[in-house]
Amino acid sequence: MSVNTTTPAEADEFWLFGYGSLIWKPPPHYDQRIPGWVTGYVRRFWQDHRGTPEAPGRVVTLIERSYWRQLTDHHDSAPERVWGVAYRIAPDRVDEVKEYLDIREINGYTIHYTPFHPAVSSSSPGLDPVDPSVMPPHHGPIRTLVYIGTPDNEQFVGPQDPQALAEHIWRSEGPSGLNRDYLLELEKALDALSPDSGDEHVTDLSNRVRAIASREEEQQKLKQNTGQTDSILRAHTPVNVSPDLLQQHHHEGFRKAGSIDEQEETEKKF
Repeated sequence: MSVNTTTPAEADEFWLFGYGSLIWKPPPHYDQRIPGWVTGYVRRFWQDHRGTPEAPGRVVTLIERSYWRQLTDHHDSAPERVWGVAYRIAPDRVDEVKEYLDIREINGYTIHYTPFHPAVSSSSPGLDPVDPSVMPPHHGPIRTLVYIGTPDNEQFVGPQDPQALAEHIWRSEGPSGLNRDYLLELEKALDALSPDSGDEHVTDLSNRVRAIASREEEQQKLKQNTGQTDSILRAHTPVNVSPDLLQQHHHEGFRKAGSIDEQEETEKKF
């Protein structure tokens, strides 16, 4: 027999759990924001939601842990707690916020309810500057609404190779912005909640995307340097020289320079 840990007043309240962009882009008209976690789920970048129809991006969804255990996931571990933020919506604004969220979370997400475990009391320092008298501290789980992209919706992607997923996130862009910005903002937002709120799946993908950024930067520098060298050669080559001869001169010139340098070094020894 389950025990109801919420008071009658709390049962009438509307709370929303955010585990993705809602962490750093809160809904309107909230009067309390509490960090904490839910259990029984795994957070994964397995939902199409951003980008373009030709290159849809990836966002996080929650997978029931019992279902996730049946899958072959390259990230074969996941924290027991899925950290995020719960928002209490002002009672006279609930319908308005629900309509806003239905539009924001469209494209595969459906409404579910899950118990949320507050990490701190509502009046603890470090949270958003709200009036702590709005409600007393919670000592048990709060019933929260959560939007989840379940495996039976068309936008659900399922397990992917982490490197291929990171490459996909790197190159996807749409009306919501760069897909990689969503990933990196999520990592930053999670790290800010608690020393224990990190997510290995999110961190690994973020590290892979940063490595891709470094690779792209190095390739761009190499391309620029090559272009500058070709420009210098063209500036010092007669206009009637063919491109093939120019390319031959480009390679042989360095070999000749090397031979002269070697000759000069040899002469210095005698």
